Amino acid sequence: MRRGIAATALVAALAVSATACGGDDGGDGGSKSSGELSGTVTWWDTSTVGSEDKVFKKIAEDFTKLHPKVKVKYVNVPFGEAQNKFKNAAQSNSGAPDVIRSEVAWTPEFADLGYLAPLDGTAALKEEDDFLKQAAASTKYDGKTYAVPQVIDSMGIFYNKKIFKEAGVEVPKTIDELKTVSAAIKDKTGKTGLYLRGDDAYWFLSFLYGEGGDLVDAKAKSVTIDSPAGTKAMTVVKDLVDSGAAKTDATDGWNNMQTAFKEGEVAMMINGPWAVADTYAGAQFTDKANLGIAPVPAGSAGQGAPQGGHNLAVYAGSKNLDASYAFVDYMTNADNQAKVAQELSLLPTRNSVYAQPGVASNEIVGFFRPVVDKAVERPWIPETGSLFAPLVTEYTKVLTGQTTPEKGVKATAEEYRKLLKDWK
Repeated sequence: MRRGIAATALVAALAVSATACGGDDGGDGGSKSSGELSGTVTWWDTSTVGSEDKVFKKIAEDFTKLHPKVKVKYVNVPFGEAQNKFKNAAQSNSGAPDVIRSEVAWTPEFADLGYLAPLDGTAALKEEDDFLKQAAASTKYDGKTYAVPQVIDSMGIFYNKKIFKEAGVEVPKTIDELKTVSAAIKDKTGKTGLYLRGDDAYWFLSFLYGEGGDLVDAKAKSVTIDSPAGTKAMTVVKDLVDSGAAKTDATDGWNNMQTAFKEGEVAMMINGPWAVADTYAGAQFTDKANLGIAPVPAGSAGQGAPQGGHNLAVYAGSKNLDASYAFVDYMTNADNQAKVAQELSLLPTRNSVYAQPGVASNEIVGFFRPVVDKAVERPWIPETGSLFAPLVTEYTKVLTGQTTPEKGVKATAEEYRKLLKDWK
């Protein structure tokens, strides 16, 4: 679904300008007329600073060993800013990168707006059959491929084994067990059981899926967040906070959560493989064996966790498309996916990589692979990335007692129906 005349006009404008203008400042155009790639490729990476970024930056810069006349300009853009920053740059055709690390839900939105170059038949897209089907699904829009999957992920419950041993408890498998375990941890150790991130609605999805709910039903073009399952999920998270089983926050949730868990203030947090490298840097996990990971506790309808991950996409207005295509292929090839899995425990998107020795023996990758296989896909519609803003507003209000679960999901649904025209 296109977004009106403006988006269509932009596609045409970008097609004309693709070789004449575009990419980030300093992005001098390259050429293959001599059979050799050259010029600059600017890459916006959105990975975690201090852990993931070091690995990705080194791999990206090594691209120049294969293509000495290409300069890679690495830019780390904070994840929370990247979506809007890229849209603003692409819309103005000024300052956009040649390649962006796009969260899976951003890809169909950027494609719908005409900001991404189709990759079918280009050097960016090789050995397509090797990609996990669920990873490849997020790269497709309107019959074309607009990105290449780099990593795939889901969520689990991270727990501190020493605290669990001190409290004499086992890993909770259900929400009811989570409350019981948290109460025992508080009684025996004085620690809070769970840190529940309250400023990002992505952390709410496991509870929503666990109650059998979803944000929308894309096939039926129906908003479903205000279903009984949605209300139940909001009730569950509020009860975790009200009962003292969990503590939460309204701002800076990532840093607050990571700090509390790494310093042993809380025994559990819900997180994904992207958090492993940073977690190992904490005082509680100098002995990496102290970190335990298990499936997110099941709700009344079962265990559920969202499918996430990141794709690499090429800006339609890039001055250096050929080098950008080659860079995307390089960053997503089997060898580099194996390096990322071994060093960061991030899950590959290529089936073949899981058989490589350093990956097959990685405990974190081994845990999350079956979780990813069962993870719930989000709807790959242009508006998916925009569904979180209204939800997080109400989610935070529910957790902090500013509204009720019933009112929270109703208000969210009202905003969804404004966004999704003609949806039920």
